[in-house]
Amino acid sequence: MIHPSVTQLRFTRSEFVRGLAGVSDAEARRRFKPMNCISWIVGHLANQEHWYWVMCAQGERLVPGLNELVGTGQPASTPPLDDMWAAWHQITGAADRYLDTLTPELMQTHLEWEGRRLPESVGTLILRNTYQ
Repeated sequence: MIHPSVTQLRFTRSEFVRGLAGVSDAEARRRFKPMNCISWIVGHLANQEHWYWVMCAQGERLVPGLNELVGTGQPASTPPLDDMWAAWHQITGAADRYLDTLTPELMQTHLEWEGRRLPESVGTLILRNTYQ
């Protein structure tokens, strides 16, 4: 059975996709300073799931360079929307392999990166990902 927090994350993802349906590349790459553009936001959310559920949880790196393009603290960029959606779909598909395994007990555990335990639990990371 899929954990209810994973179901909520998936609903949030579906609403995100629904809300951006029909947005053109030109529209998605337009910045209204100081905000980032829509295509950056798509990539940024992909990057967050890549970090949590693919890299830390599964030890895979699917989209090298994504963090440098749309990661927290990086300079503003206006990446092509199609590229960011492709990354988002690839990453969320891979993330689901891990998310499908979560139990209430696993939600209380902590992922590790390079031998160091992340400070937030898996459950907290799912909430952060959902509400981002």
